[in-house]
Amino acid sequence: MRNMSKISRRELAQMVAALPAARALLTGTQVAQPSAYIGPLTGITTGLDDRRFDPVAFARDLYAAAPRRLRFQAQTRAQAEAWQQDLRTKMTDLIGNFPSQRQPLRAVVLETRAFPGYRREKIVFDSRPGVSVLAYVLLPSNAVSPAATMICVPGHGRGVDDIVGIDEQGSDRTDKAGYQHDFAIQVAEAGLAAVAIEPMGFGCRRDPINARQSLSRKACEPTAGGALLVGETMISWRVWDVMRTLDYIATRAELDPERVGCMGISGGGTVTVFATALEPRIRVALVSGYLNTFRDSVGSLAHCIDNYVPGILNWAEMHDVAGLIAPRPLFVESGQKDDIFPIKASIESFNHVREIYRVFGAADRIEQEVFPGEHSFWGKRGIPFLARHLSG
Repeated sequence: MRNMSKISRRELAQMVAALPAARALLTGTQVAQPSAYIGPLTGITTGLDDRRFDPVAFARDLYAAAPRRLRFQAQTRAQAEAWQQDLRTKMTDLIGNFPSQRQPLRAVVLETRAFPGYRREKIVFDSRPGVSVLAYVLLPSNAVSPAATMICVPGHGRGVDDIVGIDEQGSDRTDKAGYQHDFAIQVAEAGLAAVAIEPMGFGCRRDPINARQSLSRKACEPTAGGALLVGETMISWRVWDVMRTLDYIATRAELDPERVGCMGISGGGTVTVFATALEPRIRVALVSGYLNTFRDSVGSLAHCIDNYVPGILNWAEMHDVAGLIAPRPLFVESGQKDDIFPIKASIESFNHVREIYRVFGAADRIEQEVFPGEHSFWGKRGIPFLARHLSG
Protein backbone atom coordinates (compact mmCIF):
# COMPACT_ATOMS: atom_id res chain seq x y z
CA MET A 1 0.00 0.00 0.00
CA ARG A 2 1.22 3.42 -0.86
CA ASN A 3 2.44 5.62 2.00
CA MET A 4 -0.51 7.98 2.67
CA SER A 5 1.84 10.75 3.83
CA LYS A 6 3.25 10.94 0.30
CA ILE A 7 -0.08 11.32 -1.50
CA SER A 8 -0.49 14.77 -3.02
CA ARG A 9 -3.61 16.89 -2.55
CA ARG A 10 -4.48 16.39 -6.23
CA GLU A 11 -4.21 12.61 -5.93
CA LEU A 12 -6.31 12.63 -2.77
CA ALA A 13 -8.98 14.72 -4.52
CA GLN A 14 -9.03 12.25 -7.41
CA MET A 15 -9.47 9.34 -4.99
CA VAL A 16 -12.36 11.08 -3.22
CA ALA A 17 -14.02 11.90 -6.55
CA ALA A 18 -13.83 8.25 -7.60
CA LEU A 19 -15.59 6.92 -4.47
CA PRO A 20 -19.20 7.28 -5.72
CA ALA A 21 -18.39 5.40 -8.94
CA ALA A 22 -16.61 2.61 -7.03
CA ARG A 23 -19.52 2.29 -4.62
CA ALA A 24 -21.96 2.09 -7.52
CA LEU A 25 -19.87 -0.62 -9.19
CA LEU A 26 -19.90 -2.75 -6.04
CA THR A 27 -23.64 -2.34 -5.36
CA GLY A 28 -24.86 -2.41 -8.95
CA THR A 29 -26.51 0.99 -8.64
CA GLN A 30 -26.20 3.86 -11.10
CA VAL A 31 -24.46 7.14 -10.40
CA ALA A 32 -26.80 10.09 -10.91
CA GLN A 33 -25.66 12.27 -13.80
CA PRO A 34 -25.66 16.06 -13.51
CA SER A 35 -28.89 17.55 -14.77
CA ALA A 36 -28.78 19.42 -18.08
CA TYR A 37 -31.62 21.64 -16.87
CA ILE A 38 -30.34 25.12 -16.02
CA GLY A 39 -33.60 27.08 -16.04
CA PRO A 40 -36.91 27.70 -17.78
CA LEU A 41 -35.30 28.36 -21.18
CA THR A 42 -33.39 25.06 -21.31
CA GLY A 43 -33.99 23.40 -24.67
CA ILE A 44 -35.80 26.36 -26.23
CA THR A 45 -34.05 27.26 -29.50
CA THR A 46 -36.54 29.48 -31.31
CA GLY A 47 -38.23 32.78 -30.62
CA LEU A 48 -35.38 34.21 -28.58
CA ASP A 49 -33.13 35.79 -31.21
CA ASP A 50 -33.64 39.38 -30.07
CA ARG A 51 -34.12 38.66 -26.35
CA ARG A 52 -31.58 39.49 -23.63
CA PHE A 53 -31.73 38.04 -20.14
CA ASP A 54 -28.28 38.89 -18.74
CA PRO A 55 -28.67 41.70 -16.15
CA VAL A 56 -24.92 42.33 -16.00
CA ALA A 57 -24.93 43.10 -19.72
CA PHE A 58 -27.84 45.48 -19.09
CA ALA A 59 -25.94 47.16 -16.25
CA ARG A 60 -22.88 47.57 -18.48
CA ASP A 61 -25.07 49.22 -21.12
CA LEU A 62 -26.19 51.70 -18.46
CA TYR A 63 -22.56 52.17 -17.43
CA ALA A 64 -21.66 53.08 -21.02
CA ALA A 65 -24.43 55.68 -21.02
CA ALA A 66 -23.65 57.06 -17.55
CA PRO A 67 -22.91 60.79 -17.75
CA ARG A 68 -19.99 60.93 -15.27
CA ARG A 69 -20.52 64.67 -15.12
CA LEU A 70 -17.39 65.30 -13.06
CA ARG A 71 -15.00 63.05 -14.96
CA PHE A 72 -11.48 64.43 -15.20
CA GLN A 73 -11.05 66.69 -18.23
CA ALA A 74 -8.71 69.39 -16.92
CA GLN A 75 -5.80 70.57 -19.05
CA THR A 76 -4.02 72.77 -16.49
CA ARG A 77 -3.20 72.47 -12.80
CA ALA A 78 -5.56 75.34 -11.94
CA GLN A 79 -8.40 73.55 -13.74
CA ALA A 80 -7.45 70.28 -12.02
CA GLU A 81 -7.53 71.89 -8.58
CA ALA A 82 -10.97 73.37 -9.27
CA TRP A 83 -12.15 69.94 -10.48
CA GLN A 84 -10.89 68.32 -7.28
CA GLN A 85 -12.80 70.79 -5.14
CA ASP A 86 -16.04 70.11 -7.01
CA LEU A 87 -15.62 66.32 -7.00
CA ARG A 88 -14.65 66.18 -3.32
CA THR A 89 -17.81 68.05 -2.44
CA LYS A 90 -19.91 65.71 -4.59
CA MET A 91 -18.21 62.54 -3.27
CA THR A 92 -18.77 63.61 0.34
CA ASP A 93 -22.43 64.09 -0.45
CA LEU A 94 -22.76 60.78 -2.32
CA ILE A 95 -21.22 58.63 0.40
CA GLY A 96 -23.44 60.21 3.04
CA ASN A 97 -21.42 63.06 4.56
CA PHE A 98 -19.61 63.03 7.92
CA PRO A 99 -20.57 64.09 11.45
CA SER A 100 -20.54 67.84 11.91
CA GLN A 101 -18.75 67.60 15.27
CA ARG A 102 -15.89 65.58 16.67
CA GLN A 103 -16.69 63.95 20.01
CA PRO A 104 -13.99 63.19 22.63
CA LEU A 105 -11.91 60.14 21.64
CA ARG A 106 -11.77 58.76 25.21
CA ALA A 107 -8.74 56.69 24.16
CA VAL A 108 -7.53 53.88 26.43
CA VAL A 109 -4.54 51.53 26.13
CA LEU A 110 -5.77 48.01 26.97
CA GLU A 111 -2.54 46.05 26.60
CA THR A 112 1.13 46.58 25.83
CA ARG A 113 3.48 43.83 24.61
CA ALA A 114 7.08 43.77 23.43
CA PHE A 115 8.16 41.90 20.30
CA PRO A 116 11.55 41.71 18.55
CA GLY A 117 11.93 45.08 16.85
CA TYR A 118 8.70 46.73 17.98
CA ARG A 119 6.20 47.31 20.78
CA ARG A 120 2.51 46.60 20.23
CA GLU A 121 -0.32 48.34 22.05
CA LYS A 122 -3.98 47.38 21.92
CA ILE A 123 -6.15 50.49 22.19
CA VAL A 124 -9.75 51.63 21.89
CA PHE A 125 -11.20 55.04 21.13
CA ASP A 126 -14.61 56.43 20.17
CA SER A 127 -15.04 57.75 16.64
CA ARG A 128 -18.55 59.12 17.26
CA PRO A 129 -21.28 58.67 19.87
CA GLY A 130 -22.14 54.99 20.12
CA VAL A 131 -19.26 53.85 17.89
CA SER A 132 -15.98 52.53 19.31
CA VAL A 133 -12.86 51.55 17.37
CA LEU A 134 -10.30 48.92 18.30
CA ALA A 135 -6.75 49.38 17.00
CA TYR A 136 -3.20 48.17 17.46
CA VAL A 137 -0.30 50.62 17.59
CA LEU A 138 3.04 49.14 16.49
CA LEU A 139 6.03 51.26 17.51
CA PRO A 140 9.41 50.23 16.00
CA SER A 141 12.28 50.07 18.48
CA ASN A 142 14.56 51.96 16.10
CA ALA A 143 12.09 54.72 15.17
CA VAL A 144 13.10 58.30 15.87
CA SER A 145 10.32 60.02 17.82
CA PRO A 146 7.99 61.40 16.61
CA ALA A 147 7.74 58.62 14.05
CA ALA A 148 6.20 58.67 10.60
CA THR A 149 3.04 56.56 10.80
CA MET A 150 0.90 54.43 8.52
CA ILE A 151 -2.80 53.83 9.15
CA CYS A 152 -3.31 50.19 8.14
CA VAL A 153 -6.74 48.93 7.08
CA PRO A 154 -7.32 45.19 6.51
CA GLY A 155 -9.57 43.69 3.87
CA HIS A 156 -12.30 41.08 4.22
CA GLY A 157 -11.43 38.28 6.60
CA ARG A 158 -10.80 38.04 10.36
CA GLY A 159 -10.19 41.74 10.67
CA VAL A 160 -7.25 43.61 12.16
CA ASP A 161 -5.75 40.56 13.92
CA ASP A 162 -4.84 39.23 10.49
CA ILE A 163 -2.41 42.08 9.79
CA VAL A 164 -0.66 42.27 13.19
CA GLY A 165 0.49 38.67 13.63
CA ILE A 166 -2.38 37.11 15.58
CA ASP A 167 -3.70 33.72 14.43
CA GLU A 168 -7.18 32.17 14.66
CA GLN A 169 -6.55 31.00 18.22
CA GLY A 170 -5.42 34.43 19.40
CA SER A 171 -1.80 33.32 19.53
CA ASP A 172 1.28 34.98 18.06
CA ARG A 173 2.53 33.87 14.66
CA THR A 174 5.72 34.66 12.80
CA ASP A 175 5.08 33.28 9.31
CA LYS A 176 3.00 36.23 7.98
CA ALA A 177 0.31 33.84 6.76
CA GLY A 178 -2.87 34.65 4.84
CA TYR A 179 -3.48 36.89 1.85
CA GLN A 180 -2.71 40.02 3.86
CA HIS A 181 0.72 38.81 5.07
CA ASP A 182 0.69 40.81 8.33
CA PHE A 183 1.43 43.99 6.44
CA ALA A 184 1.23 46.17 9.56
CA ILE A 185 4.20 44.23 10.94
CA GLN A 186 6.00 44.70 7.62
CA VAL A 187 5.48 48.45 8.03
CA ALA A 188 6.99 48.37 11.53
CA GLU A 189 9.90 46.28 10.28
CA ALA A 190 10.56 49.03 7.73
CA GLY A 191 10.93 51.55 10.56
CA LEU A 192 7.51 53.19 10.32
CA ALA A 193 4.94 53.20 13.11
CA ALA A 194 1.66 51.50 12.27
CA VAL A 195 -1.83 52.13 13.59
CA ALA A 196 -3.87 49.14 12.44
CA ILE A 197 -7.60 49.66 12.84
CA GLU A 198 -10.49 47.20 12.98
CA PRO A 199 -12.92 48.16 10.20
CA MET A 200 -16.59 48.29 11.06
CA GLY A 201 -18.11 44.90 10.17
CA PHE A 202 -15.10 42.72 11.04
CA GLY A 203 -13.51 41.15 14.10
CA CYS A 204 -14.81 42.68 17.33
CA ARG A 205 -16.92 45.24 15.43
CA ARG A 206 -19.72 42.86 14.38
CA ASP A 207 -23.28 42.23 15.47
CA PRO A 208 -23.78 39.19 17.75
CA ILE A 209 -25.55 37.08 15.09
CA ASN A 210 -22.64 37.27 12.65
CA ALA A 211 -20.00 37.12 15.39
CA ARG A 212 -21.34 33.72 16.51
CA GLN A 213 -20.79 32.18 13.06
CA SER A 214 -16.99 32.20 12.80
CA LEU A 215 -13.99 34.49 13.20
CA SER A 216 -13.94 35.26 9.48
CA ARG A 217 -17.68 35.85 9.13
CA LYS A 218 -18.18 39.42 7.93
CA ALA A 219 -20.99 41.66 9.17
CA CYS A 220 -21.13 44.00 6.18
CA GLU A 221 -24.63 42.62 5.85
CA PRO A 222 -26.69 43.97 7.54
CA THR A 223 -24.46 46.90 8.57
CA ALA A 224 -23.82 48.36 5.12
CA GLY A 225 -27.48 47.84 4.27
CA GLY A 226 -28.45 49.74 7.41
CA ALA A 227 -26.24 52.61 6.30
CA LEU A 228 -27.94 52.74 2.90
CA LEU A 229 -31.36 52.84 4.53
CA VAL A 230 -30.52 56.14 6.20
CA GLY A 231 -28.85 57.65 3.13
CA GLU A 232 -25.28 56.86 4.19
CA THR A 233 -22.70 54.22 3.23
CA MET A 234 -20.28 51.87 4.91
CA ILE A 235 -17.56 53.71 3.02
CA SER A 236 -18.35 56.98 4.80
CA TRP A 237 -18.50 55.24 8.19
CA ARG A 238 -15.10 53.58 7.66
CA VAL A 239 -13.53 56.74 6.23
CA TRP A 240 -14.67 58.68 9.28
CA ASP A 241 -12.90 56.10 11.47
CA VAL A 242 -9.71 56.83 9.52
CA MET A 243 -10.21 60.56 10.05
CA ARG A 244 -10.61 60.02 13.80
CA THR A 245 -7.52 57.79 13.77
CA LEU A 246 -5.63 60.82 12.50
CA ASP A 247 -7.03 62.76 15.45
CA TYR A 248 -5.81 60.01 17.78
CA ILE A 249 -2.33 60.02 16.23
CA ALA A 250 -2.13 63.75 16.97
CA THR A 251 -2.52 62.96 20.70
CA ARG A 252 0.53 60.68 20.78
CA ALA A 253 3.91 62.30 21.35
CA GLU A 254 5.66 59.29 19.74
CA LEU A 255 3.78 59.74 16.46
CA ASP A 256 4.19 62.55 13.93
CA PRO A 257 0.77 63.87 12.78
CA GLU A 258 2.48 65.69 9.90
CA ARG A 259 3.82 62.43 8.41
CA VAL A 260 0.88 60.04 8.20
CA GLY A 261 -0.07 57.73 5.35
CA CYS A 262 -2.87 55.24 4.74
CA MET A 263 -2.72 51.76 3.24
CA GLY A 264 -4.98 48.77 2.76
CA ILE A 265 -5.67 45.62 0.78
CA SER A 266 -8.98 44.84 -0.99
CA GLY A 267 -11.76 46.38 1.12
CA GLY A 268 -9.00 48.18 3.00
CA GLY A 269 -7.90 49.50 -0.38
CA THR A 270 -11.40 50.88 -0.90
CA VAL A 271 -11.16 52.73 2.41
CA THR A 272 -7.66 53.95 1.56
CA VAL A 273 -8.73 55.42 -1.80
CA PHE A 274 -11.76 57.25 -0.42
CA ALA A 275 -10.09 58.34 2.83
CA THR A 276 -7.01 59.73 1.10
CA ALA A 277 -9.16 61.38 -1.56
CA LEU A 278 -11.24 63.20 1.07
CA GLU A 279 -8.75 63.74 3.92
CA PRO A 280 -5.88 66.12 3.07
CA ARG A 281 -3.95 65.25 6.26
CA ILE A 282 -3.00 61.90 4.69
CA ARG A 283 0.34 62.48 2.97
CA VAL A 284 0.86 59.21 1.07
CA ALA A 285 -1.18 56.12 0.16
CA LEU A 286 -0.59 52.49 -0.79
CA VAL A 287 -3.58 50.81 -2.46
CA SER A 288 -3.29 47.03 -2.79
CA GLY A 289 -5.73 44.84 -4.72
CA TYR A 290 -8.37 47.49 -5.33
CA LEU A 291 -7.76 50.21 -7.93
CA ASN A 292 -9.77 49.14 -10.97
CA THR A 293 -12.88 50.35 -12.78
CA PHE A 294 -16.37 50.17 -11.34
CA ARG A 295 -17.31 48.80 -14.77
CA ASP A 296 -15.11 45.70 -14.58
CA SER A 297 -14.97 45.01 -10.84
CA VAL A 298 -17.87 45.90 -8.53
CA GLY A 299 -20.19 46.46 -11.49
CA SER A 300 -19.57 43.11 -13.18
CA LEU A 301 -18.39 40.67 -10.51
CA ALA A 302 -19.70 39.52 -7.14
CA HIS A 303 -18.54 41.94 -4.44
CA CYS A 304 -19.57 42.84 -0.92
CA ILE A 305 -22.27 45.48 -0.45
CA ASP A 306 -19.73 47.70 1.31
CA ASN A 307 -18.22 48.63 -2.09
CA TYR A 308 -21.22 50.51 -3.44
CA VAL A 309 -22.00 54.21 -3.52
CA PRO A 310 -25.46 55.00 -4.94
CA GLY A 311 -25.34 57.18 -8.03
CA ILE A 312 -21.56 57.46 -8.22
CA LEU A 313 -21.40 56.76 -11.96
CA ASN A 314 -23.51 59.81 -12.63
CA TRP A 315 -20.42 61.74 -11.56
CA ALA A 316 -17.20 59.75 -11.62
CA GLU A 317 -15.31 56.50 -12.20
CA MET A 318 -12.95 54.96 -9.66
CA HIS A 319 -9.91 56.56 -11.27
CA ASP A 320 -11.54 59.98 -10.93
CA VAL A 321 -11.93 59.37 -7.19
CA ALA A 322 -8.30 58.23 -6.94
CA GLY A 323 -7.33 61.38 -8.84
CA LEU A 324 -8.40 63.40 -5.80
CA ILE A 325 -5.25 62.11 -4.09
CA ALA A 326 -3.00 64.03 -6.52
CA PRO A 327 -0.39 65.40 -6.18
CA ARG A 328 0.31 63.45 -2.97
CA PRO A 329 2.38 60.26 -3.48
CA LEU A 330 0.34 57.19 -4.46
CA PHE A 331 1.49 53.59 -4.89
CA VAL A 332 -0.76 50.97 -6.47
CA GLU A 333 -0.07 47.25 -6.56
CA SER A 334 -2.11 44.73 -8.55
CA GLY A 335 -1.88 40.94 -8.90
CA GLN A 336 -1.72 39.54 -12.42
CA LYS A 337 -4.15 36.76 -11.42
CA ASP A 338 -6.53 38.84 -9.28
CA ASP A 339 -9.94 37.39 -10.17
CA ILE A 340 -12.09 40.09 -8.54
CA PHE A 341 -10.15 43.18 -9.62
CA PRO A 342 -9.09 42.13 -13.16
CA ILE A 343 -5.57 43.19 -14.04
CA LYS A 344 -6.39 44.70 -17.45
CA ALA A 345 -8.84 47.14 -15.86
CA SER A 346 -6.42 47.86 -13.00
CA ILE A 347 -3.77 48.95 -15.48
CA GLU A 348 -6.33 50.97 -17.45
CA SER A 349 -7.51 52.75 -14.30
CA PHE A 350 -3.96 53.42 -13.13
CA ASN A 351 -3.11 55.01 -16.48
CA HIS A 352 -6.05 57.39 -16.06
CA VAL A 353 -4.88 58.36 -12.58
CA ARG A 354 -1.34 58.85 -13.84
CA GLU A 355 -2.65 61.31 -16.43
CA ILE A 356 -4.23 63.34 -13.61
CA TYR A 357 -0.86 63.36 -11.84
CA ARG A 358 0.79 64.50 -15.08
CA VAL A 359 -1.49 67.54 -15.24
CA PHE A 360 -0.48 68.29 -11.64
CA GLY A 361 3.18 68.04 -12.63
CA ALA A 362 3.56 65.10 -10.25
CA ALA A 363 4.02 62.08 -12.54
CA ASP A 364 7.05 61.07 -10.45
CA ARG A 365 4.86 60.61 -7.36
CA ILE A 366 2.70 57.77 -8.64
CA GLU A 367 3.76 54.18 -9.28
CA GLN A 368 2.16 50.82 -9.98
CA GLU A 369 3.63 47.37 -9.44
CA VAL A 370 2.01 44.46 -11.25
CA PHE A 371 3.17 41.36 -9.40
CA PRO A 372 2.90 37.66 -10.34
CA GLY A 373 0.19 36.71 -7.88
CA GLU A 374 -3.49 36.61 -7.04
CA HIS A 375 -5.61 38.81 -4.77
CA SER A 376 -3.06 39.41 -2.02
CA PHE A 377 -0.76 41.95 -0.43
CA TRP A 378 2.68 42.22 -2.02
CA GLY A 379 4.58 45.21 -0.64
CA LYS A 380 7.94 44.59 -2.31
CA ARG A 381 8.17 48.06 -3.82
CA GLY A 382 5.22 49.64 -2.05
CA ILE A 383 6.56 49.72 1.51
CA PRO A 384 9.92 51.26 0.50
CA PHE A 385 7.89 53.84 -1.48
CA LEU A 386 6.04 54.78 1.71
CA ALA A 387 9.22 55.00 3.76
CA ARG A 388 10.85 57.18 1.13
CA HIS A 389 7.99 59.66 0.94
CA LEU A 390 7.47 59.88 4.70
CA SER A 391 11.15 60.23 5.51
CA GLY A 392 11.23 64.04 5.52
